[in-house]
Amino acid sequence: MKDWIEKINAKIDELIQQKWMKRLRISGSVTWNLFLLFLVFALVGTVFAGSVGAGYFASLVKEEPLRSKKDLRELIFNYDSTSEIYFANDIYIGKLRTDLDRRETTLNNVSPDVINAVLATEDEYFREHNGIVPKAVIRGLLQDVTNSATQTGGSTLTQQLIKNQVLTNEVSYERKAKELLLAMRLEHFMTKDEILEAYLNIIPYGRNASGRNIAGVETAAEGIFGVKAKDLTLPQAAYIAGIPQAPFAYTPFTNKGVLKSEEALQPGIDRMKTVLYRMKDAGYIDEAQYQTALNYDIKADFRSPEMRPEDRYPWLTYELESRATDIIAEKLAAEDGIDPERLKNEEKLKDKYKILADRDVRSKGYRIYSTINKDMYDAMQKAAENFKYYGHTYTGKDKDPVTGEEIDVEMPVQVGSILIENTTGRILSFVGGRDFKTTEVNHATQAFRPNGSTMKPLLVYAPAIEYGVIGAGSPLVDVKFSIGKWSPKNYITSDERGLIPAREALADSQNLSALRLYNDIINKRPADYLAKMGFTKLAPNDYTNLSTGIGALEIGTTVEENTNAFATFANGGQFIDAYMIDRIEDQEGNIVYKHEAEPVQVYSPETSYIITDMLRDVLTKGTGTMAKNTLKFSADFAAKTGTTQEYKDVWLVGYNPNVSLGVWLGYDKQKTLYAFNNTYLQPSVRINKLWGTLMNSVYDVDPQLIAPKTRFKQPKNVVSASFCGISGLAPSAACSSAGLVRSDLFNAKVFLPSQPDDSLASSSVVTIKGKTYNALPSTPPEFVKPGGAGINQAFIKRMLGRLGGNPASLLPKNSTLSNSSVSAVDFPADGNPPAAVTASINGNTLSWSGSSNDVVGYRIYNVTNGGHTLVNSVLESTQSMTVASGQAYVVVAVDITGLTSPQSNVVSTGGSEDEPDQEGDQETTPPVTPPEDGTGNNGNGSGNGTGGNNGNGSNNGNGSSSNGNGSNNGNNGNNGNGTGNGNNGNSSNNGNGSGNNGNGNTGGDNGNTTPPPETPTQ
Repeated sequence: MKDWIEKINAKIDELIQQKWMKRLRISGSVTWNLFLLFLVFALVGTVFAGSVGAGYFASLVKEEPLRSKKDLRELIFNYDSTSEIYFANDIYIGKLRTDLDRRETTLNNVSPDVINAVLATEDEYFREHNGIVPKAVIRGLLQDVTNSATQTGGSTLTQQLIKNQVLTNEVSYERKAKELLLAMRLEHFMTKDEILEAYLNIIPYGRNASGRNIAGVETAAEGIFGVKAKDLTLPQAAYIAGIPQAPFAYTPFTNKGVLKSEEALQPGIDRMKTVLYRMKDAGYIDEAQYQTALNYDIKADFRSPEMRPEDRYPWLTYELESRATDIIAEKLAAEDGIDPERLKNEEKLKDKYKILADRDVRSKGYRIYSTINKDMYDAMQKAAENFKYYGHTYTGKDKDPVTGEEIDVEMPVQVGSILIENTTGRILSFVGGRDFKTTEVNHATQAFRPNGSTMKPLLVYAPAIEYGVIGAGSPLVDVKFSIGKWSPKNYITSDERGLIPAREALADSQNLSALRLYNDIINKRPADYLAKMGFTKLAPNDYTNLSTGIGALEIGTTVEENTNAFATFANGGQFIDAYMIDRIEDQEGNIVYKHEAEPVQVYSPETSYIITDMLRDVLTKGTGTMAKNTLKFSADFAAKTGTTQEYKDVWLVGYNPNVSLGVWLGYDKQKTLYAFNNTYLQPSVRINKLWGTLMNSVYDVDPQLIAPKTRFKQPKNVVSASFCGISGLAPSAACSSAGLVRSDLFNAKVFLPSQPDDSLASSSVVTIKGKTYNALPSTPPEFVKPGGAGINQAFIKRMLGRLGGNPASLLPKNSTLSNSSVSAVDFPADGNPPAAVTASINGNTLSWSGSSNDVVGYRIYNVTNGGHTLVNSVLESTQSMTVASGQAYVVVAVDITGLTSPQSNVVSTGGSEDEPDQEGDQETTPPVTPPEDGTGNNGNGSGNGTGGNNGNGSNNGNGSSSNGNGSNNGNNGNNGNGTGNGNNGNSSNNGNGSGNNGNGNTGGDNGNTTPPPETPTQ
C-alpha cells in the first residue's frame, strides 16, 4: 500500500512540472477562490435564510403550548364515536342520529389490504419517517409559493392525525407550522401502530348507504359494503382507501342514501384503480393480484340503500335518544356535585346539562340497551296500522315550517298505547301514533291528556278503600247535584240510579256516585297517591277540584303514566316506575348506567286486590265487555275505561298478573270523536276493540307472558262480610226482613260493617210506577201494603250529604238496591185529582189506559142498567182484568191522597161503548163504598162524594146531600162554585160533587183537565 501511494505522489510531481500544468494551476486557483467565495456567500445566505426561517417558524408556533405526552395522546384518541341502540336481548337497531357516523375499531380488526392501500396511497415512507418528510414539506412549500397548478400534498399520516384531532382544517402557515412541530413530537409519544390505528378511526369516508356522513374505516366498511373492516377484499380495500382524497366525490351514495348514477360512480372507481396501481408499485401486491382486482366489478358489492333507525323505528329512536339524554344529564350533574333532583325544578340548569348530555349521547359511542321486545313492537305497529275504526280524518290549515305559507294538513285520530311488565316496570312495547310524518309527538309517552274515568279507581275508589270508607259492595249515592253552575251527569245524562253498590258504580263508570264518594274523602288529599304513582304534571288545582275525581286534570297525564299507575294494583299496591333503557355501556363495554328499580308502596295489598276484583266486573258486565269479547284468549284481567268531555278522549287500561296495557284515542287538536259512528262505531266501542286487538297481537308473540295461568292472589285480610245493602252497615232485622242483606269484600284491617243499620223504619207503603213510597193517612187501604219498611229521614239526609239532591231518587226503579217493600221518601202529591182513563174491552177482557203519575190503583164498577156496583180494586201496575159477559163497566183512577178521577167511558161485553158522562146527563155517579174516598185537600165531605181533576172539596164546597152530584149544571168552567145544592159544581172531566155531604167545589180557581208534568224516573 505504501509503495502504491509513493508511486502516485511521484506521478503527481511529474505532472506538476509540465508547462501546461502551471497555466492550469493559475486558472484553477482563481476558480477555486471564486468557488470558495460563492460558497461562503451561499452558506451565509443559507444561514441567514435559515435563521430568518427558523425565526419565522418560531413566531408561528410561539402560541402553541408545550403539550405533555398524556395531553397529546388524550387529544388524539378523543374522537367521536356514534352511539348505538338495541332492542331487548341485545338485538341491534342501529345508530343514533348524528352529524357524523363513526364506530371505533382496533388495528388487528382491519384487513391488511386496507393498511397496505392506505400506506401506498397516503404515506409511502410511514414506517421510516419521524413524523414529517422534509422533501415533501419543501415540495409542498415551493408549490404553494409558486402557486403551482399541481399540488401533490406533503402531509404524512401523523400530520393528518394532528390536523384532524388537535388543530383545525384552517389553511395557514401558522397551522402548518404547528402541525409539523406536533407531528414530530407525537412520533415520540406514540408507536407507529397507534398512529395508524388512530388515523384509520378518524379519517372521513363520505356517506354510507343511509346517506349519513361517515368517518373511520369500520364505519366505511359496514356503511358501503356491509362487512366488517377485517373482512374487506382487495378491491373493496382499495376503493375505501381512495375515498379520503375527495370523500364526497368518491363516495358511492348520495345524501339520501341512494346509489349514484353510473357516471357519478366512475370517479371513485378510477380512484380505486389508482390505489391498486400504487399498491403494485410499492410491492404490496403482484401483477396477478393487480389485474384481478382491476377487472373486479366493485359496483356489485355496494350495499343496498339502508333505512336509518329513525326511518324504520322513528318513535322508538327518538324516545331512546331522549331518555338516554336525561340519564346522562343526571350523571353529568352528579359528577359536578349537583343534586340531579334540581334538574326537575330548575329549567336553566336542566337545559345546560341536557345540551352537554345530548353531545355525549351522540358522540361517545355508547351502546344503549332498551327493554323493548322487537317482535312485540313490530306486532303492535302492524296491528295499529291495520286497525280500521280510528275515526274520521279531517283536513286543517297550518304553516309550512320552511316557507311560512299556509298549507293543508291531515288531522287523523291519533293513538297512544303502551305495554308494561308489572313486576319489573320494563316497557315491552308501545305505539307512538298513526304516522310519524304527520306528527313526531309520541302519544304513548309525551302527550298529556285528561284521563277521564280511568281516574276513578286510582283517585277515588282505591283511596276510599284504603281509608276504610267503603268496601267493594258498599252503597254509594248516584243522585244528581249541582255546585253553582256545574251539574255533573252520568254517561247517559238521564241515568240516576240512587243507592247502588260501589262495585256496580265502578263497573258501569257512574260519574255521580264517584264524585259524591270523592267529595267525602277529598279533604284527605288523595291526589298525593297520584304523585306517588308517577303523575308528573299535577297542578295545585288537581288536589282540590272535585272534577279531578272523574279525570278532569288541568294538564293531564300520558298513556305511560296512566298505565304505570294501574300496574300498581297488579303489584299488590307497589308502584314500580316504568323504564325503557336497561343499561348504557361505553365503547369498552363498561357499564355507564344500569337501571335499578325503586319500588314505592302506595296502596296496601288488600286495597289493590279489592280494586282488582271490582275492575274484573268492567270486563264481564261493565263498560269493557267488548274488549274481553275481542280477546282470542283468557286470563285474569281487570280493566277500566274512560271518556272525557264531548268524547275528546277515550281510554282503556287493563292488566293481568304479568302485564298492563293502556290505550288512548283522540285528536291532537282536540275534537269530538263522536262523529261518523255508522262508519267507525261509537268511540267507546272503538277503544274496546283496539285494546283487544293490540293485546291479541302481543299474545301471538309470547302467549305465556301475556296470558298467565296464575290469578291474582287474595290477601288473608280481604274477607267477605255481610251488610245492609242500602246503608253499608251491619244488617238489622228490618234490613233482613226487607231482603236487603248483601255480602262483598272488605279489608278487615281497616273496615268491617259493625255499626247496626239505622236506615229503615216500619211503614205502610204504596207502589207508584215501580217505586215504593210511604202511604198517607188518606191513602185508600185497599192500595196499601202494611208491615213494610220505610227509609229513615235522618239516613236520607246523611246519604245525600252536603251535596244534597232529590231524596226521591235514592231508590229508583232501576236501582239494584230498590225493593218493593222499601220506600225511599214521602211522595210529593200535587193535590189534584187524577185524570180519567179510557176503557176498552176485547171479549171478556177489560183494559184501560194509564192516568196521572200519583195514581196508586184503579176501581172497576159495574154500571149495567144504571147500577153502580164496585167490582174490584187493583194496584196501578194492573191495567186489565177479566169481566162477566153482558155487563157494562167504567174505571176510576185513585191517587195516593185518595182523590179519584172522573169515570171512564162506559164499555160493555156486549160490544157497545158509551161516551163518558157529559153536561146534562141524568146518569148519576157510581156510588163509592169506602168512606175516605170523598175527601179533598181541605174538604169536609164524607160518604160517596167523588172529586174530579180539580175537584178538591175546598172550604166552600158544601154540596147538599140530595143533589151533591153537581152534574146537571156543571159546565166545565173555571168558576164552578159548589155551594148550595151543587148545581154549579164542575162536572164531566173535572169531577162530580156528589154524596150526602160531599164537597161540591171541584174546579176551584184553576179547573184544569191537564195533569201536572210527570216526574221522570231514572
